Amino acid sequence: MAIGIAILGAGIFPREEHLPAIQACDSLSLKAIYSRSEASATALAKSADVDAYFDSPKSPSKSLDDLLQRKDIHAVIIALPILVQPAIIKKALSAGKHVLSEKPIATDVATAEGLIAWYKEQKIEQIWSVAENFRFLEPVVYGAEQVKKVGGSVTTFSMKLYGFVDENDKFYQTPWRQVPEYQGGFLLDGGVHFVAGLRGLLVAGGQHITHLAAFSSLLEKKLAPVDTVHATMKISNGNNGTFNLSFGTEFKSGFEIEVVTNKGAVVVRPTEVVVTTKDEKGEKKEDVKKFEFSAGVKPEILAFAKALEAGKGNEKSSPEEALMDLKILQTLLESGENGGKVMRVA
Repeated sequence: MAIGIAILGAGIFPREEHLPAIQACDSLSLKAIYSRSEASATALAKSADVDAYFDSPKSPSKSLDDLLQRKDIHAVIIALPILVQPAIIKKALSAGKHVLSEKPIATDVATAEGLIAWYKEQKIEQIWSVAENFRFLEPVVYGAEQVKKVGGSVTTFSMKLYGFVDENDKFYQTPWRQVPEYQGGFLLDGGVHFVAGLRGLLVAGGQHITHLAAFSSLLEKKLAPVDTVHATMKISNGNNGTFNLSFGTEFKSGFEIEVVTNKGAVVVRPTEVVVTTKDEKGEKKEDVKKFEFSAGVKPEILAFAKALEAGKGNEKSSPEEALMDLKILQTLLESGENGGKVMRVA
């Protein structure tokens, strides 16, 4: 029997990614959509032929509390503005629902640690997972496998994401993103993806980020407080790499993660992975594997469904993994605020 699930949030990502992913998963059955406004909740619910719940205007039996009381809803996906997520996560878990909450886990490390501590103290049986679709991207998953296969010791690495968020960008059109009441703005909201992707490849090579020094800047005033960060990072074996992320570069674009060992190199891009090693004659060879572009949400939702069936959370989506992404991102921002100060990743 399919597991009843609801989506809390009716914005861009629920509409374009969560809804199709649930509909593609045979073990999940969408029952309801919640949004703070009736208009957005009703629009998405109507397209999916499910019930709508909302806060404004108030209506009998249509609140979030009413949704959470439904016995046929066993799990929820939470995709609401960053600032309100922690309270809704607590509310849903306390109501006995399994939760998949969108990244970042919280606005800052202290809030995230408090949320995890609360979850453990309550001894809640329900699964709480944090969605980070980059951990499920096929190129990232395959790239991590190749780092393990290539072997050797990591000698250096790099993560590069350059893009431009203009006034017409669909995510910029979200009011709470235009005037962010949380650290980092787009660097927090979008940056954790690229931290997660880099971490996935480094962990495959047996390494963790231990220290970093970053310089940050604001290239586009509309993306305040900062939209760009360039950093040098140190990993557990003492070697170094770089992390370059910008949402304010109109004439430079592209995404690439590279991990280099003393046995070869793995480069991950959105639709390909390039592996460079030596053949039996000692000559360099390059193997390229192509992928269709994907956001990675369908395999992420499938993994959540399987976790619900197994009664155990997927490690890739654990709150602790999401916390480490946030710790690194926050350290990047803090180092940038302090003029490139070398900081230890707590």
